[in-house]
Amino acid sequence: MSIYTIGDLHLSYHEDKPMSIFGDNWKGHEEKIRKNWKEKVKENDLVVLPGDFSWSTYLKDTYEDFAYLNELPGKKILLKGNHDYWWTTVTSMRNFLKENNFKNVDFLYNSAYQYGNYIIAGTRGWGQNEEGEDKKLLNREIARLEISLKEAIRLNENQDKEIIVFFHYPPIIKSNLLNNEISEFVRTLMQYNIKRCYYGHLHSMSIKEAVEGQYYGIDFKLVSADGLDFKLLKI
Repeated sequence: MSIYTIGDLHLSYHEDKPMSIFGDNWKGHEEKIRKNWKEKVKENDLVVLPGDFSWSTYLKDTYEDFAYLNELPGKKILLKGNHDYWWTTVTSMRNFLKENNFKNVDFLYNSAYQYGNYIIAGTRGWGQNEEGEDKKLLNREIARLEISLKEAIRLNENQDKEIIVFFHYPPIIKSNLLNNEISEFVRTLMQYNIKRCYYGHLHSMSIKEAVEGQYYGIDFKLVSADGLDFKLLKI
């Protein structure tokens, strides 16, 4: 039983949204991911997908994207990304999966998921702008992170499992380090003694802005699809 991750699949089987605008390496990215996935993942493994799964605007239009995911091995857990406009309530999304016989997919939203010796927690996150609506959204995401972490702790009661956290947005950015600032996301991770954190969102030239490695006792890793050269990362 292994855990893998890859973010930002940006599937567009129903939409005309070619990702090649981010570089020629995105051409045929769906098949690159499919091939690597099938080479690595077994049916009893878990794959965490931290956001930006589908370009579709409405849930009903995601059928082909979920069909792609459903035929791949392993259990899949999805987080919400900033481009997942199709995302509705967890109940509606689970009903959609059930109606279409997609049996190996679920969602991480104000919740946590136990798998083997690990518990998966996390939230979408948000950009670290301190003004207006962005500040409100940031605070809401911090609250959602805490809800997820508290559920993880509940699941971990009387056990000794590692809690691993996933975001879509980077919870730490280079300006945090340059200004010796600790973001509220990182502060919350420290409060709950989290040691590993994975995130997506960054593409193309912005990949060089990713903060990776150990900071504040936490190991951070970018797992956007092109950040991983379209190869799933075993964690």
